[in-house]
Amino acid sequence: MNIDHIEAFMYVVHLNSFHKAAEAMFLSQPTVSARIKTLESELDSVLFERQGRGIILTEKGKAFIPFADQIIRTFHQGKQQLKTGSELEEITIGANIITSQYFIPFALPLWKKENPNLRFKFISATNDALMEKLLQKQVDIAFMKDITHSGLQNYKTLDNSIRLVVYPGHPFQLRTGLTVQELAMEPLVFFECGALDWNHVHKIFEVSNVEPRIDFQVDHLEVAKSLILSRSCIGFLPYLCIKKELEQGTLVEVDVSHLIKIKQHIYLTHLNHGVESPLLWKDILLSILKFEKKHQQLPIQSN
Repeated sequence: MNIDHIEAFMYVVHLNSFHKAAEAMFLSQPTVSARIKTLESELDSVLFERQGRGIILTEKGKAFIPFADQIIRTFHQGKQQLKTGSELEEITIGANIITSQYFIPFALPLWKKENPNLRFKFISATNDALMEKLLQKQVDIAFMKDITHSGLQNYKTLDNSIRLVVYPGHPFQLRTGLTVQELAMEPLVFFECGALDWNHVHKIFEVSNVEPRIDFQVDHLEVAKSLILSRSCIGFLPYLCIKKELEQGTLVEVDVSHLIKIKQHIYLTHLNHGVESPLLWKDILLSILKFEKKHQQLPIQSN
């Protein structure tokens, strides 16, 4: 039984997609499909069944998950022990400011728990600084905004779209179809981060030839969020910094997709040759799924 085939199985299970599994493993989708078919042949069991446009795990597939996970983990831990002896291998992970503050504290303990033989070094820096550190091999993996560089690979991960949020009880809470004019009359906090996407927020007012009521202009996310929580204003903020408050109900998102859509993600970035520790790569992807509260019960898409 080939360990690569078992890893392909686990990637498909955890990412809910043959296509995403292929991207994560830096393989073509047909290669991943072939590995699954070979594994099914070796186990004499069907692990996935087609359902509409997607596929779902069979009962035998579900039963195989804990064994597959243990096989992979034992293999890589043994391989690492032979390679390093009693010394811990160090891996350096970088993240931009917003990811450092809102995702990394959640994820690092999970990564360490699943990889006790790894020593984690963490660096928080700007996107430009992270790119340089990746290229100079000072950082192994970085969470950052989308960049284009021939020496780097990007993998879309965390949703960090810009949302309009208000405090509970605000008149906009139950409104749909807000106009730019109505929005411009409310006291606003603007968070200046220098990103191009923030210009889009300004544009919705410029296009309608209205002047927004910007009562506060700040350069720190927590300050902007605190002002909204204090019921002093409303504002546009990136999803990562307000995720907890939205779940708790202390902030409320207002749908303004008819006025503006600012979709942006955090990307997991590394050098073209791939990630040094495939086991850690899997655990990173799992931590993202846990953070975003995705579940294995969701239908698995074949493309």
